Amino acid sequence: MAPHLHLFIIFASLIFSFPTSQSRLSANYYAKSCPKFDSIMEETTTNKQIAHPTTAGAALRLFFHDCFVTGCDASTLITSTPFNSAERDAEINLSLPGDGFDVVVRAKAALELACPGVVSCTDILAVATRNLVKFVGGPYYSLLLGRKDGIVSKSSLVTPTTLPKPKMTLDEMISIFAKQKFSVREMVALSGGHTIGFSHCSEFASGIYNYSTTQQYDPTYNPKLAQGLEKACSGYQKDPSLSVFNDIMTPNKFDNVYFQNLPKGWGILASDRVLFTDPRTRPFVELYAKDQNAFFSDFAKAMQKLSLVGVKTGRHGEIRRRCDAFNNNQS
Repeated sequence: MAPHLHLFIIFASLIFSFPTSQSRLSANYYAKSCPKFDSIMEETTTNKQIAHPTTAGAALRLFFHDCFVTGCDASTLITSTPFNSAERDAEINLSLPGDGFDVVVRAKAALELACPGVVSCTDILAVATRNLVKFVGGPYYSLLLGRKDGIVSKSSLVTPTTLPKPKMTLDEMISIFAKQKFSVREMVALSGGHTIGFSHCSEFASGIYNYSTTQQYDPTYNPKLAQGLEKACSGYQKDPSLSVFNDIMTPNKFDNVYFQNLPKGWGILASDRVLFTDPRTRPFVELYAKDQNAFFSDFAKAMQKLSLVGVKTGRHGEIRRRCDAFNNNQS
């Protein structure tokens, strides 16, 4: 065998035995290139959450929607242009709260002053979500950093089978999570993110207004909750922004009360309530309802796993100058 061919084979074997793009990520990725990264992120997320208490839930939902479509690549942050309808304008994403986007914009602005062109919008969203969850009482979990921002964002990629919807059957939801390699237990743990945040009335109106010819409300609702929702959402057709907290008991605290609500019929969305009524998911609801530590542990692990879905590194992405536009769209 020729020497150069032998060396090529050795080199090729090293490349192909090397782990996936995750291997290019590290916990201290910005230690030298942006030493103020952690302090800037902490200050930005804390100030934003104090000023706008719905930010944590907004960022968590935005992060989930971003990672489940084309991977964690900040493609959901891109604004549409006359030449491209971006993910952000897919129907299911139109209700994403603005505070989630705004906390990323604020952090990016501060980081660009401290270390221009270094930190990706994708890493900002991942860390902002983690910091905000921790700030409102949830678990802290470590994150690998070094993700690049995606260079594709198309609303057409947000298909009916990429993101769970409030009226989906449990089979459909399990299938969506399974496509991203999440187990049923991990799906229930991530659903616990509904302990913060809110849902628009339009997402559950069919369950509280003329549910059937014989019933006013979906029978899986607690009747008193259904009556309260009916009153709270009475003007939703004229005002589509009307919404209610997902956890009616402790809406601004990340805890396990969401799971304690479900056996009582206090889940706002049908996709919440089915987690207790179906025997495949009920054991996990019952576990998390009685053991917050078990929920926090599983949620933290699931979030770490989520943060690595479809990560872009190297030439497969870029560091955007602005989080809402690709670099080649900027002058």
